[in-house]
Amino acid sequence: MARDGVRASLRGLTWRPTGRGAPTVTDLDLAVGVGERVGLVGPSGAGKSTVLHALAGVLGDPLPGDLSGAVEVAGGVGLVPQDPGSAVVAARIGRDVAFGPENAGLPRAEIWRRTHHALERVGLRYPVDRPTSALSGGELQRLALAGALAREPGLLLLDEPTAMLDPDAAAEVRAAVVEALAGSDTALVVVDHHVGPWLEHLDRVVVLGPGGRVTHEVAPAALRDGTATAGLRDELTRAGVWLPGVPAPPPLPVPAALVAPDLPGPDVVVAGLRVDLVTRGLRGRTTTRALDGVDARLPAARLTAVTGPSGAGKSTLVATLAGHLRPASGDVRGTPGHSARSRDLARACGWVPQHPEHGLLALRVRDEVELTGRRLGVPVDVDEALAVLRLDHLADAHPFRLSGGEQRRLALAAALAHRPGTVLLDEPTVGQDRLTWAAVAGWAVAAARHGATVVTSTHDEHLVALADHRVALGAHDAALQGAVA
Repeated sequence: MARDGVRASLRGLTWRPTGRGAPTVTDLDLAVGVGERVGLVGPSGAGKSTVLHALAGVLGDPLPGDLSGAVEVAGGVGLVPQDPGSAVVAARIGRDVAFGPENAGLPRAEIWRRTHHALERVGLRYPVDRPTSALSGGELQRLALAGALAREPGLLLLDEPTAMLDPDAAAEVRAAVVEALAGSDTALVVVDHHVGPWLEHLDRVVVLGPGGRVTHEVAPAALRDGTATAGLRDELTRAGVWLPGVPAPPPLPVPAALVAPDLPGPDVVVAGLRVDLVTRGLRGRTTTRALDGVDARLPAARLTAVTGPSGAGKSTLVATLAGHLRPASGDVRGTPGHSARSRDLARACGWVPQHPEHGLLALRVRDEVELTGRRLGVPVDVDEALAVLRLDHLADAHPFRLSGGEQRRLALAAALAHRPGTVLLDEPTVGQDRLTWAAVAGWAVAAARHGATVVTSTHDEHLVALADHRVALGAHDAALQGAVA
């Protein structure tokens, strides 16, 4: 429960990122009490991450744009960003978590006590000298949270902190947050499209609408037990907010002209696949086994979901299918492979990486979608692709001025608008509201229905439910545990 006093406040906050015609947040007032736990929800692009960045004090310098209004925060701040990889500052996980306490000038023994304790609390049970480059996306989320907790901040800001975690790991991380804050004066602001699992731990839910304006403040119990009025639940659902007990929307029908490949997708067969990730640093070379003896069939004209716990090698498998990683041994048949020319690889495979910004190259959203097709001589319907993915109003924006969810949809359009026969998606629905989720899921389903081989790694149970085929990777050795049609 909130204590007396204000931990942080925003007054009249307006923020327009450089390159954007309209503000993402407009004249926003928000106060967070000492010890208060606040959930921040709303549609993709409503400014939720911007609010966290404002509270963390990173708008206007690291993130350029026009800022007005006032921001006041009492006490230190710990931020877990939507892209956890952007928070990594060291080559080894122990040094990364220790960074904050070190900068606070704490004694060495206290620094390492906090480091070990934080890693244990978030379930990242590796030796402290494990390379940060060997972590999966979900493990990077745990690392970022450990770094924030080790600072023991007065204000903890979490941006989609469990989006890339399997359900068990997500529950473990939420429990770590709740335990860390129990009985303390630390305030919490958490952004999560799927706010349901957080509701029992929150004092208040704030809903942002387009332009970053507060549209509702709701008691968590009303959303958790269904006592919110039917009108409010319908309004929030129509706005794209995921509410407990409301089923996922149907996939958006996507026109065949946007997704049907010129040549049908192949049957892809993986046999005895082993992949090692190599990290080079001051201490020499470190090799981490990411996949070990995987056998699987990924059928053409089907949507295959690759599932498994965080760190099982799902992203590694998808990247290997895309030709971006060289197998240590084993075979992949049906895709061009790592030795193919980049042009041939791009024509055959569309790969949407887990970190979408890694694939963005152009200075405008429109140009990003057109780029691959233009290089390959394949016509691309840019306007229709942007409209389907609800990015049409951002056609002239800079890709790096988009929200995380918007960047993910842009990466999908950029990788797939030329209609490749093999579609490879790595956590494509992270950061999506109900409306944009329907668009992303609809694109994947439609591509498969019209002949593409579609493979997605995902923790999203709603997306898994749409799959025709499933490949499940195991927890520790990333060996295949089973594949079911």
